[in-house]
Amino acid sequence: MPTDQERLDQGMAVRRAVLSDAHVDRALASTTELTADWQDFITRVAWGDIWSRPGLDRRSRSIAVLSSLIAHGHHEELAMHLRAALRNGLSVDEIREVILQSAVYSGVPAANTAFRIASEVFAQDAPVQDGQGGDTPGGDVPGGDGQGGGAQVGG
Repeated sequence: MPTDQERLDQGMAVRRAVLSDAHVDRALASTTELTADWQDFITRVAWGDIWSRPGLDRRSRSIAVLSSLIAHGHHEELAMHLRAALRNGLSVDEIREVILQSAVYSGVPAANTAFRIASEVFAQDAPVQDGQGGDTPGGDVPGGDGQGGGAQVGG
């Protein structure tokens, strides 16, 4: 069983690979006394435990995350994870298919909002069509703060 420090180290490596060094550095720089335990928790648990499990590759995890965020209306998180999905190897065409699929199970309004957010993110970030997105700023992380890119608590 890995130690807390090993989970933290693994989580930080995965978090940086998925969200970018720039994003994680911003989130960590905005850590306060109030949010320090949250940063530790999400890094160890979301990134060190769940995102590090061998059962799914990162592309598959990104598909699952996008679907869940669309279904639950977590729009700030969706913008960040659209960028992460590109970094994890999904193409814009594949992301389009994920959003279309979500319309059937999560509703047309949810997909409509997801397409609006994706259009804004992709216009801002000009993603490469082969799924190799660059380091770009984003909202926040698995379970972030819901502030949409303001003071970053999660991620």
